[in-house]
Amino acid sequence: MNSLKTSADRSCDVLVAGTGLAGLTAAIAFAQAGFDVVSCGAAERSGRGRTVAMLDRSVAYLESLGLWPAIRPEAAPLRTLRIVDDTGALFPPRPLEFHSAEIGLDAFGWNVENDRMASALTVVAARTRGVERTSSAVARYDFSGERALARLGDGRLIACSLVIGADGRDSRARRSAGLPVRSRRYPQSALTALLTHRLPHRDASTEFHTRNGPFTLVPLPAKETASHRSSLVWLMSDEEARRRGTLEAPALEREIERQARSMLGSMRLEGPPGVFPMSRQIVPKITSERLALVGDAAHAFPPIGAQGLNLGLRDVEAIVACAVEARDEGRDIGGEPALLSYERARRTDIAARSGFVHGLNQALLMRFAPVDFARGAGLAVLGAVGPLRRFVMREGVAPRRAG
Repeated sequence: MNSLKTSADRSCDVLVAGTGLAGLTAAIAFAQAGFDVVSCGAAERSGRGRTVAMLDRSVAYLESLGLWPAIRPEAAPLRTLRIVDDTGALFPPRPLEFHSAEIGLDAFGWNVENDRMASALTVVAARTRGVERTSSAVARYDFSGERALARLGDGRLIACSLVIGADGRDSRARRSAGLPVRSRRYPQSALTALLTHRLPHRDASTEFHTRNGPFTLVPLPAKETASHRSSLVWLMSDEEARRRGTLEAPALEREIERQARSMLGSMRLEGPPGVFPMSRQIVPKITSERLALVGDAAHAFPPIGAQGLNLGLRDVEAIVACAVEARDEGRDIGGEPALLSYERARRTDIAARSGFVHGLNQALLMRFAPVDFARGAGLAVLGAVGPLRRFVMREGVAPRRAG
């Protein structure tokens, strides 16, 4: 028996909880597929130097939805990926470079500031037929009836066939459905920042592997006031993060330039940096009665290898496809068969990407010579064996078993 009143103020096909990048994309994608959508939640803005590197498959999906033209002017291409070992290992591998032209791509992907992409998607969502936007978040759910019920913060009751939980790591939708989550806190924090620098990045993203995690510089587009710009994600110990978080801008800029080996010349912060604790969340089951989780609500891990939003967009692509298939076959879009199809479609991809990020992070943190040797040997083989390198590049930008 439903614990909420059953006389809903609004009925729809899909309710999308959360207005981050995955949530906004989901609302637009469902509406374009012909579903009546309510998108709930206040506008999310992260600031503090956060960016997303969208790989080629994600860009293709955004293009298929007609969203890429609104994002493209704010993004910079990633045509070269460079890995530099800076762990102090006994047998360090040589720097390794991957070039998108090797696999016939103009770019591996594009890097864009979170908030600029969110603003672009918000504008598109507001004018998309079939999307009703409300800034009220969901205060309470009831998944016990024939339709899911959601009580909004403004008091309205929404009834729907399917809830999309795109409401982040601490997802209320996930908690309301009683879905378990396994969390692990790493002894690291990430420092993020937007930078201007003296030398051009030449569309190359550079990842220094250090003993405390990767230090990654990713291209950003030029502005009128700055010709050369990049974003920074620097994983470090919690202690170092606390120390660097208190530094004046000139002192932090010098430390960033030193870690970057001055490859881009002098650095300047565009604004205050952010510091975020690193953790891993595994959600063994990403569906429940009339609920499907996407994005950080379904999986969360450190920002390594540009996996986060790319994985979330593949979630969105898969759940929309499963809903369309169910509708076309006359089945319930929030019924068990449709949700089981989604669960199966995403299981392997999520497990593989989460395992990759965890494994790489642990390999860097471990001070164990055999692990260093194996990691160095693996990078050396990638540098020397062309077919293997091209296979790895293709899997990185467009995994074949991604659902």
